[in-house]
Amino acid sequence: MMPQQWASPCGNQCTNKYAALTQIPWRVFCKKGCNSDGETWEECLEECNQICYKDPVLKDQQWSAYIDRSPGAASYSEECFHACVSGCGYKFDVKQDKVDKVSPNRPPKPAPVQKKPRPQPVEPIDLPEDMPGTSA
Repeated sequence: MMPQQWASPCGNQCTNKYAALTQIPWRVFCKKGCNSDGETWEECLEECNQICYKDPVLKDQQWSAYIDRSPGAASYSEECFHACVSGCGYKFDVKQDKVDKVSPNRPPKPAPVQKKPRPQPVEPIDLPEDMPGTSA
């Protein structure tokens, strides 16, 4: 048995797609898509959402999202999701153009908050000479 035959065909496709050394994390998430428990394309996509985005681990306890093991940063979560979806695509023989169109099932990001300009500092008031500048 040759080493290429040790992995599943899906896993080999992930290895080929994410072959660069800097892409190893995405290769791992692609293979998670290959190995997902979902029995349909839709279930596999839902697993990718759960794997790649931080959600509270304990219901109704937002702080518990910090102990979730997903990548964290929004850009990393998005990369993770697309890599995982690639694995799902390989697993279920979905055409690449359909895989590329999938987007995460997440609420839209809030619009950036416009910062209000800071008020300009007011000139200090000159105290009369007979009034001390410090307290006693």
